[in-house]
Amino acid sequence: WRWCSTISSVPGCRNKASSTARAATPRAANLSTAAYRADEVKFDTYLSRAGTDPVAYSSMGETFISRDKGGLRETGNDLDVAVDGDGWLAVQTPAGNVYTRDGRLQVSADGVLQTVAGNPILDPGGASILVDPDSGRLSIGRDGMISQNGRAIGALGLFSIPDEAKLARGTNSGVIPDRPAVPVVDFVGQGVAQGFVEEANVNPVLEMTRLIEVTRAFEQVTAASNKSEQSMQDAIKRLGQVT
Repeated sequence: WRWCSTISSVPGCRNKASSTARAATPRAANLSTAAYRADEVKFDTYLSRAGTDPVAYSSMGETFISRDKGGLRETGNDLDVAVDGDGWLAVQTPAGNVYTRDGRLQVSADGVLQTVAGNPILDPGGASILVDPDSGRLSIGRDGMISQNGRAIGALGLFSIPDEAKLARGTNSGVIPDRPAVPVVDFVGQGVAQGFVEEANVNPVLEMTRLIEVTRAFEQVTAASNKSEQSMQDAIKRLGQVT
């Protein structure tokens, strides 16, 4: 199996297969979740020179949230926006600000622009956005500027998360970085597209292939483990016969 080709130990291969399977499960469950960010696993390989030849061992694997973009799907809904570029929308939650690329919005009865989960979406300054729920459609420009009846009334905040920041999961397909996000001020290559939604960054065909590979890996690990155990038992028997 290709993942175990450089790993000489059965436990190392088992670790890789187990970690990959754990990451694959939520990916498969969120194929249709808007702007979902998949878990990926990064493995480190360590060399041991206890014997004559070096032997490679795999770590348990470090799980991280992928920043790869999902595809854009046109909805024609004025309250749907998709982020074009590497930016994130900011959402106010009871646990603090969360950053998401799920731009499915709604307007509350008192005019607060919200996510579909009911959390306020924020402007570049970190404040909630108020619109008139009775004054017609919203027009949202590429730079996030919001107008209603030809009058500018606010702006969606678009934020940049440092590349080196580690991401934890938040609500609404969101993430919580361990370093501060900053407002985007240069909209060259960045912006939002009204009437579109970003899909999950999960490839269904690739996920099916991964699940098949994981299943085969477990089968190979089990066979190798059984063979190793049988060899050990045979060796013990031979030693008993010699003594």
